[in-house]
Amino acid sequence: MDVNRPLRVVIADDQALVRSGFGMILAADGIEVAAEAANGAEAVAAVWRTRPDVVLMDIRMPEMDGLEATRQIMAGAADETRVLILTTYDLDHYVYAALTMGASAFLLKDVTPEHLVAAVRLVRAGDALLAPTITRRLVERFARRDEARAAVHRDLSELTPRELEVLRLLATGLSNAELAGRLSLSPTTIKTHVARILSKLGLRDRVQAVVLAYETGLITPGSERPSAPQA
Repeated sequence: MDVNRPLRVVIADDQALVRSGFGMILAADGIEVAAEAANGAEAVAAVWRTRPDVVLMDIRMPEMDGLEATRQIMAGAADETRVLILTTYDLDHYVYAALTMGASAFLLKDVTPEHLVAAVRLVRAGDALLAPTITRRLVERFARRDEARAAVHRDLSELTPRELEVLRLLATGLSNAELAGRLSLSPTTIKTHVARILSKLGLRDRVQAVVLAYETGLITPGSERPSAPQA
């Protein structure tokens, strides 16, 4: 990622007023709006054409919704493009589905201008956007709907015992600072562990790590303490 060039975004929403409003807010802070899209198909095409850093993606759009657009963008491994979901409801089950498909975070549409700008910059940098407790609440609500299903098979054997411990605790909603305190490690060491976990498992960010921890059975919905991994 070239940190010297302007941050570039694509805004995908079927409401022109939302697109123009977000565009003006971002442009005022020096963020370039590379393209706008009124539906998912246009969003996918715009991503391939402009290669933005971040896509602001609405879920409910005509022709192709944001969920399918996110799937296509992530399946195409569009360089370092990250998807930030826009939604009206913070517990919309479509948001959970988008996170499992590779979206990095979500924002409510009534976000303040300052939060919008900060969110786009954080997502571009690969940092965690969501408060860990919000991420956990979202994942738990929809994972609980299908508790009877078998855990997703994912080989976690590449992780060291310490990395497994970090992943379990991360999934319970602990921030890096809280992880450092719990494990008596420095924040820098925790960041290193988290980075290695993401690299070994092929994950883009810690939001995906939380989702994976639930889907593999490493931790179960509503657990106060991490559970043992399921075979």
